[in-house]
Amino acid sequence: SDEIASDNDLGDRNALGFHIPGMWDKILDINKCWLQADPSNAIRNAVKSFAVANNLEFFDTRKQAGLLRTMMIRTTSTGELMVLIQFFNDDKDKRELLLNYMSQSFPEITSLLYVINQKANDTIYDQEVICYNGREHIIEEMEGLKFKINAKSFYQTNSEQAYELYKVARDFAGLKGSELVYDLYTGTGTIAQFISKNAKKVIGIESVPDAISAAKENAQLNTIKNVEFFVGDMRRIFNSEFISSHGTPDLIITDPPRDGMHKDVVAQILNIAPNKVVYVSCNSATQARDLALLKDHYSIEKVQPVDMFPQTHHVENVVLLKKLKSD
Repeated sequence: SDEIASDNDLGDRNALGFHIPGMWDKILDINKCWLQADPSNAIRNAVKSFAVANNLEFFDTRKQAGLLRTMMIRTTSTGELMVLIQFFNDDKDKRELLLNYMSQSFPEITSLLYVINQKANDTIYDQEVICYNGREHIIEEMEGLKFKINAKSFYQTNSEQAYELYKVARDFAGLKGSELVYDLYTGTGTIAQFISKNAKKVIGIESVPDAISAAKENAQLNTIKNVEFFVGDMRRIFNSEFISSHGTPDLIITDPPRDGMHKDVVAQILNIAPNKVVYVSCNSATQARDLALLKDHYSIEKVQPVDMFPQTHHVENVVLLKKLKSD
């Protein structure tokens, strides 16, 4: 995603680019991002030029003032394009001036959205997302499966590498078709649906209600009958009562956020003792911490990093764990 903000200390100019690491109120102005597919760069540069030419105020983080706050651009492998603009000030005339310009200049935008966010932070999960033009979502495809992605959905930003990541997870799982699988931190259910044809049943658990709603909608869109999704705080919903109601899994796939798994979730995995665990992680440090808690009962059989973010130090790491045999 791209961000619009004032940046007086760096050349006294309005900037449209990315946050400078360690500087929450500073934005590095850029002309080209090499990691984003076209027409992302053209849209960003056009929006900046139009904003400057028409005196549309760039947001000042310290003063909490201005019009243009953030811009998010999402593209899919199918060529669909979502652009979401966050406005701080609720100025209808200026807002529509920019949005009309974008609609006319970039007809390839399939989903043009906006948010009026007057909070102190940029998160939109508690904000109303308004569709100005096109659809409220874009669609990604993977091996014939379709996934609706809305503004609040979590979906891997690098869709091509996401496909490689999910293939690694599926290969590590080694499913034969008779297994019950739990997919922890399922998000919008992408992994759950991706492996569903290889399993008897997949149960996905996620704490974000909007994500689970999207997961259910996508499963219906893909006519997948053997997946079931549940919403709740992982450490509370993933308990003995839940296992008794839905069955003991043969395999657990876990893909937690950067903080890793809560110790209670790790304890429940040890209590269930599935034959295999596939651990997908975006933070190798917390993954290593969790693996240390599992090492007395599980052996690490395979490890495969996936370069999700080229030119950065960030990688996704997939680990296959197998239960140790009892003496």
